[in-house]
Amino acid sequence: MSGFLHFLRDNARWLAGGLLFTFFSSYGQTFFIALSAGHIREDYGLTHGGFGTVYMIATLASALTLPYLGSIVDRRSMRAVTLLVVPMLAAACVMMAVSRHVALLLLSIYLLRLFGQGMMVHSAYTATARWFSAQRGRALSVVILGHNAGDAVFPVVFVAVAGLVGWRNGWLLAAASLVIVALPLIASLVAVDRTPRATDPAPRAIDARDWTRGEVLRDPMFYLLMLGVMAPGFIVTTVFFHQVYLVELRGWSLGVFAASFTMAALVNSIFTLVSGQLIDRFSGLALLPFVLVPLGVACLILGVLEANWTPFLFMAALGLSNGLSTTLFGAVWPEVYGLRHLGAIRSLVVAAMVFASAAGPGITGVLIDRGVSYPGQIATMGLYCFAVSLLLLPISRRLRTRAVANVPPPAPA
Repeated sequence: MSGFLHFLRDNARWLAGGLLFTFFSSYGQTFFIALSAGHIREDYGLTHGGFGTVYMIATLASALTLPYLGSIVDRRSMRAVTLLVVPMLAAACVMMAVSRHVALLLLSIYLLRLFGQGMMVHSAYTATARWFSAQRGRALSVVILGHNAGDAVFPVVFVAVAGLVGWRNGWLLAAASLVIVALPLIASLVAVDRTPRATDPAPRAIDARDWTRGEVLRDPMFYLLMLGVMAPGFIVTTVFFHQVYLVELRGWSLGVFAASFTMAALVNSIFTLVSGQLIDRFSGLALLPFVLVPLGVACLILGVLEANWTPFLFMAALGLSNGLSTTLFGAVWPEVYGLRHLGAIRSLVVAAMVFASAAGPGITGVLIDRGVSYPGQIATMGLYCFAVSLLLLPISRRLRTRAVANVPPPAPA
């Protein structure tokens, strides 16, 4: 424990900067946008499938943009990235508040997803992976706590604020918090890049040779890894996006469901820190086959159980899953593809994850409109998690062998 406290003390500014990135990325995350879903459908005259389609198109567009924009973290300082990304996210919040046409709604969601879920998270993870080597898992686990704090704070706060001043004014207040609080704090904290210190533990030789983005795209293992990496985005986004419909279907209270996010945040925080320690001890690739198992359990809980306490049990399992997966997926890429082009490579990964989060609400929304059981869809997602976990066992072993052997990437076709 004393070692962890020393680690926090010695690296406070960089850890705090990354944590604030992930905390304020909440404004572009599905769980936050979905808190306004009922009002949006009413104001714009959209069905579940209609709003899901708008959301899917906007999110897909952000996923296509991210590989081009995301590589700036390889070329610009973190302060310069902050001065671009945070104001753009604030502008997206303002647009969400004032838009009255579906076209502007689509543009608002596109910008929220690109700069919130996309660039805020991408910047934090990429910078942290570069700043730390031997303690990368520990550092990422601290930075990722910003997600947990956002999950715990924003649903309850936004529901309360929207009840007092309206949902549109709630988005204006979100924009104000980005400009007044997030921008100056983050810019000052990341103004200086972290460099290795004499007190740092000796880095373990776990990072692979430096692959380029083109080499990664020719690697078949990359696409097999995506089967696992894309699953949390697809599933969690789907559940949170249709949370209002699920609450109505089960006869639960939206306020109680929002309160259950606190359970997810608490469990997530614990297992985020635990997973950071495990990654530093065993490596991300060694843990990879086990990362989707808790998510599969969470899906079965939500798909089968109907009792009023179900959301809290689901959120506990989801928190465990997120605590493992978010830290692991932030740490595993240097072990597979090296550090030099990490920003460009991670932008591909984040784009794929955003793509999955776009497909989820759209596909499930159409199925809901066609009468397909939503709980049944969720249970099916759980079975998928278990199947992919089995597939990741041999993939993990092969990638670890390849990294040790320093196998060159595939030759151009």
